[in-house]
Amino acid sequence: MVTEEAVKTAVVLPFFQALGYDVFNPAEVIPEFTADAVGKKGEKVDYAIKVDDQIRILVECKPITTQLDKVHLAQLFRYFTVTSAKFAILTNGRIFHFHSDLEEPNKLDTRPFLTFDLAEFPVHILAELRKFEKASFDVEGILATAARLKYTSILKSEILRLIENPTEDFVKLIAGAVHEGRFTSQIVDKFSGLIRTAFREVIRESVHSRLSSALAETDDTETADDDVREEDIVTTEEEREGFLMIRAIVRDTIAASRVVIRDQKTYCGILIDDNNRKPLARLHLNRSVKYLSLFDTGAEEKLPISSLDDIYNYAERLRATAAKYVQPLGGERPAEPKLEGADD
Repeated sequence: MVTEEAVKTAVVLPFFQALGYDVFNPAEVIPEFTADAVGKKGEKVDYAIKVDDQIRILVECKPITTQLDKVHLAQLFRYFTVTSAKFAILTNGRIFHFHSDLEEPNKLDTRPFLTFDLAEFPVHILAELRKFEKASFDVEGILATAARLKYTSILKSEILRLIENPTEDFVKLIAGAVHEGRFTSQIVDKFSGLIRTAFREVIRESVHSRLSSALAETDDTETADDDVREEDIVTTEEEREGFLMIRAIVRDTIAASRVVIRDQKTYCGILIDDNNRKPLARLHLNRSVKYLSLFDTGAEEKLPISSLDDIYNYAERLRATAAKYVQPLGGERPAEPKLEGADD
């Protein structure tokens, strides 16, 4: 995938297809897009993406060996000002930079508001990418979080830089709480190393604390669930109906016999193989505001629903979760019977 054409075919087109765009419709995904008003003969942007018959996204592709930089934004700069585009994507097939006009209207920002690497893809980016899906594309909704994403990313980079290479002013700011007297070059050097070490220990301890808390909460939840008497849990008709709907949605992805309902006091769990470690969904229906919990991103995401019919809006996400539990070899097999509350 060294050439630009390889990047387009192997990565960019499948990427937009996954977001719901018809990459085979040149009226929706326009290749080699030109705009006469640019005044640069022969220059083209690799793709222009239309949403509701308006150009909304411009895409410029580079070979995978290219180190993306603002110099590669030249064509996107010119085309951004003469189209109705609100977003521009620069990519080499591995790194994606998403730009908009957050700093000055109708002028493309040189700094991206969203950056990710497909080779080290962070799960939390999925929530941001879903905003670019054709079916739910919302310019204002994306822009509402774009500024936060952009400046948070910049600040994180700056914090990481200071951790690894603290400036003299930063050393004095932090070390001023423990050192009295002048900051000679020797004192600054001494505290630079100590600050690097302290930061790393803080991060390590923070991660350890979060993991310990998460494990403790899991143990407490499972213990609490085990302590609840069976007669205290009442599975409502609405919960049974929701379970049957979810099982019907995923039956083409995974054997229906593997989809099991396990009601708890605070929610109704839908599990694969009756295993707490294989959650498919959770129904939170015994409350004024109803929720559906999904697990396709790797962590629980609670989504408000007004009725059970809203479950169908998340059919693809439910199937994606179910697909994770399909046996890769040997095909499907029925779940082994388990007693309620037994260890997994």
